[in-house]
Amino acid sequence: MMGRNFFGLKNLSIKIAGSNAGSNNVRPNHAERGNIASQTTTLLVPGLGGSGPKHWQSRWQQSRPGCSFVKQNNWNLPDYQAWLAGLDAAVRACPTPPVVVAHSLGCALVAHWAAHATTDALIQGALLVAPADVDSDLHTPPETKVFAPMPMTTLPFPATVVASTTDSYVDIQRAQVFATAWGAEFVNIGACGHVNADSRLDNWDEGWRLLDDLMAPTESLSIA
Repeated sequence: MMGRNFFGLKNLSIKIAGSNAGSNNVRPNHAERGNIASQTTTLLVPGLGGSGPKHWQSRWQQSRPGCSFVKQNNWNLPDYQAWLAGLDAAVRACPTPPVVVAHSLGCALVAHWAAHATTDALIQGALLVAPADVDSDLHTPPETKVFAPMPMTTLPFPATVVASTTDSYVDIQRAQVFATAWGAEFVNIGACGHVNADSRLDNWDEGWRLLDDLMAPTESLSIA
């Protein structure tokens, strides 16, 4: 499976967080490259119910430069057209193309937006965390079905899919299928539940490093 970084360069590896085995990829020093993600507008896209104060997205919004939430009228009641319009408006309001960080149902929203977006609404890349499997009645509630079926076409921007082995909203294998269909990097971060507030990730510095890697102008992305 091929993934791409910000400049569209290819990397054949599937990444497993916390492991360097069998890879020659070397992470560039984050201090030396100036924390690229902090220099970019970052749009945070929550899932169903939004992201509460203990969610890593909320912590990023409070502590990371350039991070802001996409606004919707009601994060508890998915509305396909309204949510698409909200994301599109947020992207267009950015002075320069942003990077998008989506969680859970927000990943499906980004995938649908990408399938309909015009060339004048651009983003630099997307970190797609714990993509909720909207096609599975066993994994997601009925209100999420407005985003089914999940788009399975290549995204027109670089992306990284991050998944957990203990996520009740998506099987790890299904998350990898999404990554392959979207032409995205795939990162298995192990047993972290739904990668939300209950996962107790605090500021989730590992996730920020993955975002920084996505934006890095290097030929090979690092092992997290």
